[in-house]
Amino acid sequence: MKLIIISGLSGSGKSIAIETLEDCGFYCVDNLPLALLEDFINHVLADKKTYTKTAIGIDARNQSESLMNFSDNLTLIGKKGIDCEIIFMQAEESTLLKRYSETRRKHPLTDLNIPLKEAIKIEKEMLVPIARHASVVIDTSRTHYHQLRDLIKDQIGEREVRSLSLQFQSFGYKNGIPLDADFVFDARGLPNPYWVPELRGLTGKDQAVSDFLKNQSLVGAFFQDITVFLDQWIPRFEQEGRSYLTVAIGCTGGQHRSVYLVDALAKHFKSPHLNVIIRHRELS
Repeated sequence: MKLIIISGLSGSGKSIAIETLEDCGFYCVDNLPLALLEDFINHVLADKKTYTKTAIGIDARNQSESLMNFSDNLTLIGKKGIDCEIIFMQAEESTLLKRYSETRRKHPLTDLNIPLKEAIKIEKEMLVPIARHASVVIDTSRTHYHQLRDLIKDQIGEREVRSLSLQFQSFGYKNGIPLDADFVFDARGLPNPYWVPELRGLTGKDQAVSDFLKNQSLVGAFFQDITVFLDQWIPRFEQEGRSYLTVAIGCTGGQHRSVYLVDALAKHFKSPHLNVIIRHRELS
């Protein structure tokens, strides 16, 4: 059977992730107390036909003592022969503060003596035992509802065979480096289509921009260096049993160079044994 544990900061999109997995055929339980995990696992194993794909939401509403013993829970799951992956979701503090302000929802750790900003800090510390075991970390600071659903489907929900999910993500440095990237490559030293008036309003997905960049020798050399690097190290990650690998390519605005390179890299690495995912953070 397949078990996915969803965890992360309140306001980072855990509920959306669980809803998406449910739509993908997972039996989902949100806010399961860790003290009940063993009983739940035994129940699931007794009826494997019903619970072939299961997802559990675990967050800071658990007691801190239970969270500190999370490693013991993972050991228990492993001994029972269950294939378990952990997805941890986070977002920048400013984003979380804005989301709570807009929705006017109460953070689970706030009370009369703990303001929202302090509650977020406490929650981060409480969830460290889960975060350190995460199979993949997703930063949702600049991800809207539909983008997050698509990302969950691509990475987990609709991936039936166990293979490495290789995500290529474009981004703009002016909006910050993605927190969930394993490798980050800086394309700001390449010729910039932004300074060509007729290309400024386009993106790296447009043919005119693509043609411009293809004719730049520096772009070709940059692309070649990245492919050589990844060709060498992707097999190593697979040997180590990694399920996810995110490669981020950044340029100034995340509109031209990084977008072009991400699409080109995804095309280059597309193969039957790799689950290649494309994400353009700055494109709507």
